[in-house]
Amino acid sequence: MDSQSARAEAFRALHHRSGIFAIPNPWDAGSATILAKLGFEALATTSAGFAFSVGRPDAEGAIGRQETLANARAIVDATSLPVSADLENGFGDDPDTCAETILRAAAVGLVGGSIEDATGRARDPIYAYDLSIRRVQAAAKAARTLPYPFVLTARAENLINGRPDLQDTIRRLAAFAEAGADVLYAPGLKTRAEIDAVVRAVAPKPVNVVMGLSGPSFSLDVLASLGVKRVSLGSSLARAAYGAFLQAAREVKQKGTFDFARTAVSYAEINAMFKP
Repeated sequence: MDSQSARAEAFRALHHRSGIFAIPNPWDAGSATILAKLGFEALATTSAGFAFSVGRPDAEGAIGRQETLANARAIVDATSLPVSADLENGFGDDPDTCAETILRAAAVGLVGGSIEDATGRARDPIYAYDLSIRRVQAAAKAARTLPYPFVLTARAENLINGRPDLQDTIRRLAAFAEAGADVLYAPGLKTRAEIDAVVRAVAPKPVNVVMGLSGPSFSLDVLASLGVKRVSLGSSLARAAYGAFLQAAREVKQKGTFDFARTAVSYAEINAMFKP
């Protein structure tokens, strides 16, 4: 897929065909290349994974829109796969800022992106209901001006921001669907019943569920049986990679041994993945 339009059509098709698909989250061009070589059909960026890779914390406003989109472009350019981006809260409170962020995302080659209703402010973590809907409406309107389908994901963030209100979360997701979002996503769902309730509330729009974080772990087969369309991995792959790095570095520092190298991927295997 050489053109952005081809990637966009392929990404939309993934959401409309039967069955479920996994969309892993690379944090740089190298991890994107590896995931493409493994046969995944689409990729999504991770704000946390990227923040960690440049030595900054996630979810504290440490990474701005310009840096986020530069990282997204590097991931887009690394493979021919469709790429969707974690666009956080659109990098501003105002609906017009969300709209501008969608257009800037498209300009770097992205064919999808998410806008969340988390403010990034600890004392007031979730946007008011009406404003959250206007923000999604503005993002959807901007996406519809593009000459190819841009898959807009709307995220309701209550459950991971100290507000365990499933009913309000579902209310918001249903409103986001009506406002023009193509995919609905509520990180923090813990049970099959919660996932089922979300899927039913926004049907026939597709639902994204995140796996690989702390808490429950359901297989693709189980999630498919609940009607989930898309499964993302958030920062889990980045944390798995950094976890192995930490374990190896601690072994050297604390024990003075190098046994980690026995289970590390071989130079030949990893090097081959980056050859044309």
